[in-house]
Amino acid sequence: MPRIRLHIHLSRDHSLGPGKVALLEAIEARGSISAAARDLGMAYRHAWELVEDMNCAFRSPVVEAASGGRAGGGARLTRLGRSVALRFRAMEEAARGAIATDLRALARELRAERAPRAG
Repeated sequence: MPRIRLHIHLSRDHSLGPGKVALLEAIEARGSISAAARDLGMAYRHAWELVEDMNCAFRSPVVEAASGGRAGGGARLTRLGRSVALRFRAMEEAARGAIATDLRALARELRAERAPRAG
């Protein structure tokens, strides 16, 4: 079945898509950028760069991070970060609903996928 992948161009230099939103959701769940990155199979540096990109795109940060140390540091979503994630998921659902009939019509016209030949 065909599916969509929503990708929003916020500006010339910044965008928002399912990967960044999944990172926000994982940070919210785990309270840590490094733990979120591990959960998503992502390098910590890449996760940190994505967070920095999102923090730069919006008027205020979407993630606040605390340095490590005895308390262990951590990260949390700001109110804006939670709002961004929720709005993105709502937009995905709205887009899926808006084009569901057309996706089903496309699916009916697709060739059947063949299993790879054993060789």
